[in-house]
Amino acid sequence: MAHQQLVKRQQWFVNQRFGMFIHFNSATFQFADTEIKDWEFAHENNDEPRRFPFDPKDWNPDQLDCSQWARAAKSAGMKFAALTAKHHEGFSLWPTRYSDHCVKNSPCKTDIVKEYLDAFRQEGISAGLYFSMLDLHHQIGRKKCSPEDNQFIKNQIEELLTGYGDLPFLIIDGWNAPWGGPYFADLPFNEIDELVKKLQPDCLLMNISGESDLDGTDIVFYENAAGQEIADFFAGPGASCNILTDTWFWRTYHPTMEQKSADWALDKIVNANKHNCSFLLNGAPNQHGLLDANVLDRFKEIGERFHPPADLQTLPNKWLYRK
Repeated sequence: MAHQQLVKRQQWFVNQRFGMFIHFNSATFQFADTEIKDWEFAHENNDEPRRFPFDPKDWNPDQLDCSQWARAAKSAGMKFAALTAKHHEGFSLWPTRYSDHCVKNSPCKTDIVKEYLDAFRQEGISAGLYFSMLDLHHQIGRKKCSPEDNQFIKNQIEELLTGYGDLPFLIIDGWNAPWGGPYFADLPFNEIDELVKKLQPDCLLMNISGESDLDGTDIVFYENAAGQEIADFFAGPGASCNILTDTWFWRTYHPTMEQKSADWALDKIVNANKHNCSFLLNGAPNQHGLLDANVLDRFKEIGERFHPPADLQTLPNKWLYRK
């Protein structure tokens, strides 16, 4: 992507201001009643054996309604969204040609990626995707990322970028990150960036890696829920994300737990926007494929009080861009 084109896309993203993160994948069923947070961190980082292998037969959101999610996002004043098409466990929410570990071998064979994109586009919300390089099922991580693994990753990314129309961005996780996943030495950033831009020249590639520069991403990403605060000096382009609950994926007690307040969320959004960062607030659908009533209520409350700032007209002096 040419420099001016990249800056234009970065500016577009910053002006989105507020969006929805949707964590919905195998962990929704695997960990709903366990002590595991969102993924088997100790397997990747401490060499512990896997305790919760996922069987696609357990994937059965029997009341799936992505339109409900989209309406909730719109009620909150969100202008963009991202769905976990594949999280660290490795289960694909679309019928990928490259693995049996996906929705095509589950009771609910719905292409969740398609349903999500259709629903959010219908509401006028810019819909992108999240994709994890770290893949426990296919044994791709910091200890192993072979040329064959690289090709598998590229094949799946190509499926997502050629099968569902234009995507404004692709968020990558578990890649050259302190919490796991392949290193750039095994899977170079430029290889994936070139593939993404070849397939969709306007698609921003965002890497959740915890770095405050653009050497390996188009948008600097702060995982605020993991304690990553936006640096005081940072002037964009960035993204920050957080959760209303205590985990990214749904838990059985979430419908009745005390969520973080609308005041908390609004403070997060405003602070992020001051640094030319868009803020993503998580909404985790339950095992039926629906957002719980307390999430719907909190989103609506936020939307009634959220007043986004005017669009950025000029780039700040400290605007960062990848050369």
